[in-house]
Amino acid sequence: MGKIRVRSGRGTGTVDVEDEGKKWAGDAYRKKQAEKKKAAANRMVHTGRGTGSKRYGDIPDPKPRPSTEGMTRVTGRGTSSRKSKNKGG
Repeated sequence: MGKIRVRSGRGTGTVDVEDEGKKWAGDAYRKKQAEKKKAAANRMVHTGRGTGSKRYGDIPDPKPRPSTEGMTRVTGRGTSSRKSKNKGG
């Protein structure tokens, strides 16, 4: 993507590093999440204050976010509103 400047040594120096795209949202994150789930499918996950457990592979995949397009979204501390443009995911 480009170069970014990172602080080093208690904030006194800088290092220029190559920046690759972050994968913390959207389709890239869902793909990475699915890979991690497949790799750890046989591990146990503890649920409900540690009283229950199930295999990580048995947990259902997250559902896509529903669309809120056209609904009213309240803004500005409740003093105004606008129509939402969120198409969901």
